[in-house]
Amino acid sequence: MVERVRTPAASEHYQPPCRPCQELALAEAVANAEYDWSKATDCRVLMKRHRESGECVAGQSV
Repeated sequence: MVERVRTPAASEHYQPPCRPCQELALAEAVANAEYDWSKATDCRVLMKRHRESGECVAGQSV
């Protein structure tokens, strides 16, 4: 008989986004809704920098 190994569910690895990530995601969504592609791009760049800075509690995988 083969023993099945339990793998962790995706929800066990989930970390909710930190406050700055939430604010940048909202700002990007608003910019996209307003067809402001430049501002949306700025938000994505700022989010990437934030995640890579080590200040982000959610990590780089989001």
